[in-house]
Amino acid sequence: MAATGYYIHRDCKLHDMGAGHPECPERIDAIEDRLLMTGVSDVLDRREPQPANLAEIKLAHRRLHIASIRGMSDWLHEDDVAAGEPQHFSLDTDTSMNSHTYRAALLSAGAAVQATDAVLAGELENAFCCIRPPGHHACGDKAMGFCFFNNVAIAAKYAVARHRLERVAIIDFDVHHGNGTEDIVAGDERILMVSFYQHPFYPEDWPMRQADNLLNMPVPAYTKGMDIRELVEQAWIPRLDAFRPELIFISAGFDAHREDDMGQLGLTESDYQWITQRIKEVAWRHCQGRIVSCLEGGYNLESLARSVEAHVRVLADL
Repeated sequence: MAATGYYIHRDCKLHDMGAGHPECPERIDAIEDRLLMTGVSDVLDRREPQPANLAEIKLAHRRLHIASIRGMSDWLHEDDVAAGEPQHFSLDTDTSMNSHTYRAALLSAGAAVQATDAVLAGELENAFCCIRPPGHHACGDKAMGFCFFNNVAIAAKYAVARHRLERVAIIDFDVHHGNGTEDIVAGDERILMVSFYQHPFYPEDWPMRQADNLLNMPVPAYTKGMDIRELVEQAWIPRLDAFRPELIFISAGFDAHREDDMGQLGLTESDYQWITQRIKEVAWRHCQGRIVSCLEGGYNLESLARSVEAHVRVLADL
């Protein structure tokens, strides 16, 4: 049986948004340490991605947005040399970049695209991309919410454009609304997006798009895991079964965990395990188990590491 792929690149840790920022390189270290300590890493097919090319990024993002991130990276590199130390540039109150951000963002998108190729080729049954920066807030023409390029949206567009798939699903269980993914895929009937997210919450003023291919469900603060399970069972699963996806992408954010101060939802590792199992059952009914999962949020290092372990254990049948 094909293995579970694990995509990671050390240069994703070079992207840094400044001291004290919650989306920090230590997130990758925490996950790596946990998977190594528990032995899970021993059964994964570890792969190092190459950067996505511009044609792949342009499937989801406008040229001016790509050029602005690339140009800012070049400018910051020149500033690093002149100042003799790393420099940062703030795009908004939450999101900043350094001279390594552009390459890290290309590597993150590349991991999602290359995992898609490997899963569709049958080399892997499924894959988890342990990447940063995350992507689901990045819109077609805007970086925001710690995100620069939308990894999952790029890969979904790639699957339908290059592999000619007719039905691709995106499942987002981050605590925050995946507004960027929604912005990019709304109205594309080849792509179904389903999610839950805390509301009202970031991005506070973002208007929720209405389209037939979107099932994005807001839930109030302090919603517990059992309520989320009921939502998944009663809303997500019937819609996914009716859609019959040929490939499933997961925007795997773990900041809905009850120990994560970034949000106020009440999930635990067992909830992520259960959700992943239900997604996997849908994948086996409709697309030979084909799943590509990409890391999004999760900022309490301990709960993030435990939750990723629970998620990956299900993917790898451990």
